[in-house]
Amino acid sequence: MSERTINTVLTIAGSDSGGGAGIQADLKTFSALGVFGKTIITSITSQNTFGVQSTYDLPTSVIGEQFRAISADKKCQAVKIGMLGNEETVFLVSKMAKKNRMKNIVVDPIVSSSSGKRLLTLGGVKALKELLLPLATLVTPNIREAELLSGLKIRSLADRKKAARIILKTGVRAVLITGGHLKGNPDDLLLDEKGFQVFLSGRLSKLDIHGTGCVFSSAIAAKLALGVSLRLAVQRAKEYINQSILGSISPGNGTPCVEPFAAMYREGEKLKSLCDLENAIEIFKKERIGNLIPEVQTNIGLGLSNAKQHEDVLAIPGRVIKNGEDIFTGARPQFGGSRHVANIVLTVMQHDPEKRAVMNIKYTDSLLQICKKLKFQIASFDRSKEPKKVRIREGSSLEWGTEKAITTYGSVPDIIYDLGGIRKEEMIRVLAKDIDSLVKKVLAIHRLYKKEGC
Repeated sequence: MSERTINTVLTIAGSDSGGGAGIQADLKTFSALGVFGKTIITSITSQNTFGVQSTYDLPTSVIGEQFRAISADKKCQAVKIGMLGNEETVFLVSKMAKKNRMKNIVVDPIVSSSSGKRLLTLGGVKALKELLLPLATLVTPNIREAELLSGLKIRSLADRKKAARIILKTGVRAVLITGGHLKGNPDDLLLDEKGFQVFLSGRLSKLDIHGTGCVFSSAIAAKLALGVSLRLAVQRAKEYINQSILGSISPGNGTPCVEPFAAMYREGEKLKSLCDLENAIEIFKKERIGNLIPEVQTNIGLGLSNAKQHEDVLAIPGRVIKNGEDIFTGARPQFGGSRHVANIVLTVMQHDPEKRAVMNIKYTDSLLQICKKLKFQIASFDRSKEPKKVRIREGSSLEWGTEKAITTYGSVPDIIYDLGGIRKEEMIRVLAKDIDSLVKKVLAIHRLYKKEGC
């Protein structure tokens, strides 16, 4: 059996003992994007989620030995260059890159850590501009790094454009000034032979997530290794880093870290959510819970962890329909399958991200009493107090009602009910941490309801 060939990317960077950036983050990114990562380690950093405590730049002789080993093997399709530490290492890397005619070089000009530790000497910055950038396909400075490379103070988009033009004069083929340190949205500015392009993005986290620069530049290098054009590589890497930021993790007690495998984990979570919800429907069918279904029928919603938009919430298009005590569905659950249910789930998750499941059942006085007997936490809202601007906006009533009930109660309860209004059926909504918890709550209500002969 012949082995599968795979495109490779070389990362020349420092080692992050905390695992959130550097060589460690680069390798995770390469694997997540379907390329094989090779490494040349330039520096050993001692760091954790609180920051960099110390660094040890490897001797150039050791770095050179790694270079010779890599260059004696199959050529890589792209190179990502990160932390270099000092001018001697910059000189060596530049010399080796030129000698080996390396292509698709993406330079992430790491000058200091987010915690303020200096990671490249002033002489190294000078050598980077004079020797390495002329060999590079792309350089990806953040705002502070772009100021250092251009000599300009950057306060506006016009300043960023001016800085990019100055950096481009070093001989680098393209400049991407990343916007993570901007006060507003973290839009990225690219300047290449075609001119300027701005890659727009909303701010996905209020925190400064560790490792974003490393992962972003590595993702661009991975896309270039796969034969993607530069602008498209940046666009796809932008989408990838956004997913990685949304899926950021806290492996320590300090700054959260970007998660390069977030997109893969999310696809796995989607599949599990779909299976869980379909199993729940089968359980409800066997239990014949039709007597809990309201006249407007019902739906079940399940949000992905860290859900932000309607497409992150799984629900049933067309709802769950009753036929006496039996229930049936006309379609499989889909993400984005119900905006109404998604509004409830997303509103609940803003108050308690762990509460991700909801189902509405009919309201009767006896069902409300059963919820009280089961010692569920119960909250409500009054539709007559719904503001006109909410009432006339399609799909916003449930969002308003859920928010009102939670803020009045002080936390996310097990039950939110309302007594209806004009052309609005009264309703009970069952909230839970996950589908299993939701099923248990609904079945407890159903069985006691039947037991009492209601």
